[in-house]
Amino acid sequence: MTQADLGTHGIPARLLAALIALAAWTGIGVHFHALADGPASWPAVLWRLLGYFTITTNLLVAVVFTGVAAKARFATPWLLGATLVNIALVGVVYALLLQGLQELTGGSQLANVLLHRVTPALTIVFWLAFVRKGALTRRAPLLWALYPLLYLVYALVRGSFEARYPYPFIDVARIGWAQTLINSALIALGFALAGEVLVWLDRRLGGAGEP
Repeated sequence: MTQADLGTHGIPARLLAALIALAAWTGIGVHFHALADGPASWPAVLWRLLGYFTITTNLLVAVVFTGVAAKARFATPWLLGATLVNIALVGVVYALLLQGLQELTGGSQLANVLLHRVTPALTIVFWLAFVRKGALTRRAPLLWALYPLLYLVYALVRGSFEARYPYPFIDVARIGWAQTLINSALIALGFALAGEVLVWLDRRLGGAGEP
């Protein structure tokens, strides 16, 4: 069976896509429930959740892979590549910078596993197994970078108004602007390298070789 025979519309691909979407939706839902089980109102909890790159990216994963499971045409190799790079960034940043900073129990622990480990791992498996290779261009990583860049601006602006930042490595109030910018630049470099590696791998697996 060839890569073309598999495709993202085959039954195995759609089943795995449904599993990925389920993991993402469940993780978001469980996390929402864990935070809502307290004095905060539901709109306040939703607003808080939308401040995290983990949540917005898993929401992207949930929507994209729900589309794949439903055979939606918008789930192109370009969009699936963008989704993979961003959710992989979620997993790597968590593993290197955030793991162990908070003691999690119950629903929060389940959500943490689903959103930081399960969805990144399954998305990688899906891309390797089912996404058509050779379709990505050298410009793709530059366009993919717009999403995390816009998120960074959003998080910093929002944090300046709320005096609360979603992640310690961009906590301007605690570490200052200089360190925040250095941390952001290092993460951006890692993201750019990941994008370049994915495009290189896509071309190799797709038989495109070097331009």
